[in-house]
Amino acid sequence: MSKKKTKAKSPSKRKSASKTKKTRPSLWALFTKLFKFGILLGLWGALGVICLTAWYARELPAITKNVEFEHRAAITILANDDSQITRIGELRGLTIQIQDVPNYVRHAFISIEDRRFYTHFGIDPQGIARAIYTKVFRGGRLAGGSTITQQLAKNLFLSHQRSLKRKVQEALLALWLERTLTKDEILSAYLNRVYFGAGAYGIEAAANTYFDKSTQDLNLGEAAILAGLLKAPSRYAPTNNLALAQKRGRLVLNAMVEEGYITRSEAEMQAGLSVTRPKPRPIDADSGRYFADWIMSEAAKLISMPEEHIIIETTLDPELQNASQGALNQAVTSHGEERKFSQGATLSLGRDGAVYAMVGGVNYHQSQFNRATQALRPSGSALKPFIYLTALENGWQPDDKILDAIITDQESEYQPANYNDKYYGEVTLTDALSKSMNTAAVRLTLETGLGNFIKKLRKFGITADLNRDLSLALGSAGISAIELTAAYAGLMNEGQKVTPYGIKRILTKDGVVLYDRTDHRHSQARIAKSRYVERLNTMLNHAVTYGTGRAAQINGVNVYGKTGTSQDTRDAWFIGFTDKITTAVWLGNDDNTPMDHVTGGSFPARIWQDLMRRGLEDTSPAYAYQKEGQSGFSRLLSSILGGSDNAPTVTTTPKQSYDLNE
Repeated sequence: MSKKKTKAKSPSKRKSASKTKKTRPSLWALFTKLFKFGILLGLWGALGVICLTAWYARELPAITKNVEFEHRAAITILANDDSQITRIGELRGLTIQIQDVPNYVRHAFISIEDRRFYTHFGIDPQGIARAIYTKVFRGGRLAGGSTITQQLAKNLFLSHQRSLKRKVQEALLALWLERTLTKDEILSAYLNRVYFGAGAYGIEAAANTYFDKSTQDLNLGEAAILAGLLKAPSRYAPTNNLALAQKRGRLVLNAMVEEGYITRSEAEMQAGLSVTRPKPRPIDADSGRYFADWIMSEAAKLISMPEEHIIIETTLDPELQNASQGALNQAVTSHGEERKFSQGATLSLGRDGAVYAMVGGVNYHQSQFNRATQALRPSGSALKPFIYLTALENGWQPDDKILDAIITDQESEYQPANYNDKYYGEVTLTDALSKSMNTAAVRLTLETGLGNFIKKLRKFGITADLNRDLSLALGSAGISAIELTAAYAGLMNEGQKVTPYGIKRILTKDGVVLYDRTDHRHSQARIAKSRYVERLNTMLNHAVTYGTGRAAQINGVNVYGKTGTSQDTRDAWFIGFTDKITTAVWLGNDDNTPMDHVTGGSFPARIWQDLMRRGLEDTSPAYAYQKEGQSGFSRLLSSILGGSDNAPTVTTTPKQSYDLNE
């Protein structure tokens, strides 16, 4: 019987087997350690979250079951003579009960704002996860994830400041609301308090503001538009841009279809989103409302809006405000159709930045878009003074010569022409600025450096995006009227920076001061040496006396200013100042269509002259808006308690003819 031979393993194979046996336990041990470390890290992370939550919970605002859920605190805004500009809040719209809100209206808001409203417990983990996924994997903005309950919690108890603390407190308060109220009570409070733009708080105020009807009478398309505009009220308001509002409304309708609230055919029937437009109001009826909207945004930066009625005392001069609105509207009404301009804006600032007048458009009720603060429009030659200031600071003198001639290929690829296609050869800086010679301005920018020009604009408060090419010398960049006016006010202020402001004090109806500007230091930084600014101002005075700004002259008053006209006369500006007030006037069209031979030296300069002449009157409060010992509080208290409305009647500016000959 033969024996079976066993093949002996080679030494190398034995080593390999041994190594494998040793490797397997090592990998398993590593995995075990990582797993334990992950658990430990998770526990520590959870503990950290608990501690952080507990810490922030200590600082929660006082809450009670008796919170006035369905009312928004009224805010009364006063002018600098204590007259009332407007009231915003519950006094604009009545509280509506949830049973009076049609189902499709409720469903529109739930579909676009919080699809799982009836199933979550105040916080929506799925929504939070979706928001994080969008941010991490799609590069979007970290937004969304807040439920209707969280939004109500923020609206009731917290400020709008973006911070981790606020988000944690918002979540805790949302949990409390869910335990305290029913879902319908939460939805009712939300709909009655949320801001819809145009000063409308609550759905009833919004329905009246945008569609001239009650919430109960809204159709499906109108409900979709109102639900859609909450994301950005000024952007999606139907009175600002109906096409954009309709597009957003269709998104809401599609969301309602996805949630099963309406059928696809019902959504398609609303494809046109036929809406009832409110009846036009008299053109001057809303003077001051653009300013009031701006004040509301500024107030939110200063205080957390309280539950009680508050009073905001402002810098607005009613006389100058009425004159501004009237003069602008007169120009548009009398000449707008003929000369193809339909919109305009004016803004007036004092030496310390006080806003005396702000007109954001010809009719607030038709469009709440504020062209004085929100629109970014090319300024044309109105930007040139800051090139010349840069040159003066670099050793140039007002009488130094610069060549006004066609720019050659050797000089620059950018070769603009003068407005009238005329060239004057060697000219002084003073003449080049006063007659607004384009080629001279570009050559001066080449001499002093585009970078230095941009730095100068930044110092004077221009924060808008600025194109880094020579077209900037001719004002190609879009800049807001409020920034451009503040920059000119810095020239009026002899080279000290001017920051616009409109709020003097904020008080409760009981007289408790929540904010007082005099309690805070507001130093005006030196941004240019006064001797250079004085030289530039002399040149700007020459531009009004002998140059393109002649129509802005006022007998017996030193006027300093500059015209501006953008390419194809799409924008026309005049910005100028006396020794105490800086005013800007802009004319154009929202759709950016060209005007018919409207330049900065025509209508804008004449409107400016009219406004400033009124502002220079001794009776105008613009010169004495800070009255010692005077407050609007005492006068207003009785009107609030009595429910009367003492808003001033807007006066109509006398008709004035505007001649286009410069």
